Amino acid sequence: MGNDHEQKQGQQQEREHEQRRECEHVRHNAGASRYELALPGAGELAIMDYTLEPARPEPPGAAPGNREHARMVFTHTYVPPSMRGKGAAEKLARAALADARANGRRVVPECSYVAKFIERHRAEYADLLAR
Repeated sequence: MGNDHEQKQGQQQEREHEQRRECEHVRHNAGASRYELALPGAGELAIMDYTLEPARPEPPGAAPGNREHARMVFTHTYVPPSMRGKGAAEKLARAALADARANGRRVVPECSYVAKFIERHRAEYADLLAR
């Protein structure tokens, strides 16, 4: 029985390693509030846009910029025609959601792709959804 548990744990570690490897090619362009992916031979970037929101509204008179950004709102995903069908949107989603998790952020999937991705991979990402 312990061997079965070790095998499942090993498989989980392999999946996590593969996901990290896939995400290595995704670039977080924080200045543009988006994640970017370039594939060899593609002339354009695949992108996933987001905005950051505070965990709670700022009290009146609070200094701008002193708020904690705890919510990541995914607004748009674009994959150029030359990159479609190659897993670009999935790589963007996995990298962006891993980043949200690493930074303790909750996510709001306004983008239909991100919403469907989280629904398909509910076991992995449902805990990130903002309530």
